[in-house]
Amino acid sequence: MRDDRLASLGCGPVSRRRLLGGGLALSAATFLPACKPRMSGLLTGADTHPADYPTVKAVEFMGRYLFERTGGRLGIKVYAGGQLGSETDTLEITSFGGLDFNRVNFAPLNSIEPMTLPFSLPFVFESVAHMRRVVDSAVGDEVLATLEPHGLIGLCIYDSGARSFYNTRRAIRTPDDMAGLKLRVPASDLYVAMVNALGANAVPIPFGEVYQSLAQGVIDGAENNWPSFVSARHYEVATYYSLTEHLLTPEALVMSKTSWDGLSPDDRRLVREAAKLSVVEMRRLWDQRVTEAKATIAASPVAVNAVEKEPFAALMRPVWDQFITTPAQKSVVERILAMREG
Repeated sequence: MRDDRLASLGCGPVSRRRLLGGGLALSAATFLPACKPRMSGLLTGADTHPADYPTVKAVEFMGRYLFERTGGRLGIKVYAGGQLGSETDTLEITSFGGLDFNRVNFAPLNSIEPMTLPFSLPFVFESVAHMRRVVDSAVGDEVLATLEPHGLIGLCIYDSGARSFYNTRRAIRTPDDMAGLKLRVPASDLYVAMVNALGANAVPIPFGEVYQSLAQGVIDGAENNWPSFVSARHYEVATYYSLTEHLLTPEALVMSKTSWDGLSPDDRRLVREAAKLSVVEMRRLWDQRVTEAKATIAASPVAVNAVEKEPFAALMRPVWDQFITTPAQKSVVERILAMREG
């Protein structure tokens, strides 16, 4: 990261300790002490999604709302597209006050707060509507509140879509169809356990390497939501998309507790109000994007097939038992299941 980019975050001179391949040039331990959180003016946010992504647009919406309600006193500058590093990097920076806001998937939160794990379980949500009903309830608020001891204030929960499997070899209709398939997963113990339990072989590789790996036969497939399947152009090489919808893991918008503590009570209320309204905007944009992605796939050679989910979900009990081990976690899972329509 160049010195002018550090200055834009309110950071003074710092020494470099490591390069992170085109992203953050500093370790959090080096970066954070030189950064001064901003309690007024232009607040900063990070997102690994591209600039036109619904979560980025939602936080920008939030910034405009704050700007209008405070007469220009508060606003938000979002560094999108992973400009400041991976979610793990920026999450650490945010927890120490080097960034004000951060949009992260629940997966990296799992490693710092066990109470976020229930939202990441495969097949725990039966639909997008069910997931939204849960995160909008007291359960969502309680899970977000567990982040405060880690230096983070959970503000709201965004969508991440329903993730399904796609591959180059065959349609997946039953778990037997997954046997022997090499499927890319993120670097997550939970994802690895899920795919292996379904009978396939989990291959953790970076998202940016998936297209080439599919084209060269290094992997047979991967899993993701409709918009990502299209935007990453994976549909050009993986022509089978099977609607397992195994994960509906949401994403969180968090704020640095250091920055939060520096706000007045009125500004805190305003930030929470803006965050809540941004969820409505994010969902509007997300639903629109899903519709557009489905239209793109309908006009492509990709074969899309429905899936009976129960045989897949039945294989997840050992995975749930592996990751859900405390009474508090089990209580959250029970409350999630109780909100199903069926």
